[in-house]
Amino acid sequence: MPTLSSFDWKKGAWTADGADSLTEKTIANICITGDWAPIRLFKDIMEEQPESVYGDLLPVLKSADLSLVNLESPLSDHGAPVYKSGAVFKGEQHHITALTSVPFDVVTLANNHVFDYGLDAFKDTLDVLNQNNIQWTGAGMSIKEACRPLVVDVKGIKIAIVNFSEGEDLTAAGKTAGVMGWDLSRVEDTIKTIRATIDFIIVIAHCGIEYIPFPPPYVANAFEQMAEAGADIVIGHHPHVPQGIQFYNQTPICYSLGNFAFYQQTNLYYRKLGYLVNLKVNKKSLLSLELVPYGIHDSGLSRLKEEKLPGFWNKFKEISLPLQDKKSLNEAWHGFLHYYGRQGFFNEISMIIEKIKTEPQKGAAMFRNRLTTLQHYHHWKDFLTCLVEGNLESSPEWSRKLIEEWLTCKTDGDRIG
Repeated sequence: MPTLSSFDWKKGAWTADGADSLTEKTIANICITGDWAPIRLFKDIMEEQPESVYGDLLPVLKSADLSLVNLESPLSDHGAPVYKSGAVFKGEQHHITALTSVPFDVVTLANNHVFDYGLDAFKDTLDVLNQNNIQWTGAGMSIKEACRPLVVDVKGIKIAIVNFSEGEDLTAAGKTAGVMGWDLSRVEDTIKTIRATIDFIIVIAHCGIEYIPFPPPYVANAFEQMAEAGADIVIGHHPHVPQGIQFYNQTPICYSLGNFAFYQQTNLYYRKLGYLVNLKVNKKSLLSLELVPYGIHDSGLSRLKEEKLPGFWNKFKEISLPLQDKKSLNEAWHGFLHYYGRQGFFNEISMIIEKIKTEPQKGAAMFRNRLTTLQHYHHWKDFLTCLVEGNLESSPEWSRKLIEEWLTCKTDGDRIG
């Protein structure tokens, strides 16, 4: 199984001994990608030339026996935007062709946008997915449906996908429809229950702080808990930038794949980068792991050019090494709290108060989400604790520099090519 020392940091890959001698008939090729939404500049491209948005990644996607993507918006021709903390997204039902053109086999729905246009739009999304034979997991019309793992058979190999999120804006399933929320005991029990009958378990979670290079400690603890429960790989979405890889007791954990087919109108460099995960598995174990980095452009995606790869992998290793032990991870998190600082806290509080004055429902949704979602709870709790204890500004320089780079570094021409 992969370890820190056996992972090839120059290629972003690992292969088990003897894997090359196995027959393809007994191997499943799995491709896991990040956030996908037919919005902004990608909206028309996905409608008019759906395959083109994937650029030269399309052959990689098509070669998979099982391909997964995070559907980060409803697909509906109806509905009105809900009041929530962040932006609201919606694609239309004809945008399904941008999924079927690959085709993607599975979409994960446990995220903070699938209910952006309410329950009817969510129902429309399930309908259009079902009509086009795209399987889904991570949300549902009941908590039982939302929490149910998806099990697929690929070449006789039983693969399970377990999907959960933080349930932002009170969207976690309960007595009503919703996403699979942050119930770690329930997720852990699910993994343990299916472990004996499943060959390979993929856990995908939507969580964490956006735009920074490291996961908060509560996310790392949760992902390690899933690995201990029996997950074969753990994947993170939501930060919209690439984060590193950890090998926890030989279980690979990718904390954030970054954006995929998800366009953001920005010149910030790391929001224009992502990577997908290619796996080869058989009934016994993981055989290989390959990370494929790409850039995000106005016209779609493209694999990083050969001359760009050494720089990407060097930086990827730099943000991955601190994930391997608690002390370094806590230092990385402290660096973010230090960088955010008192001014960041003042700015955020002031923004919310002003929004409550000018748009009461929107402002109330923003403040409510700060109080009810773990990413904001841990952010503010840990920041205020550092302030109380007088050690806010004692973080190591290396962590602050990486935080600043991820939040401020801008593209320069073809830098992301």
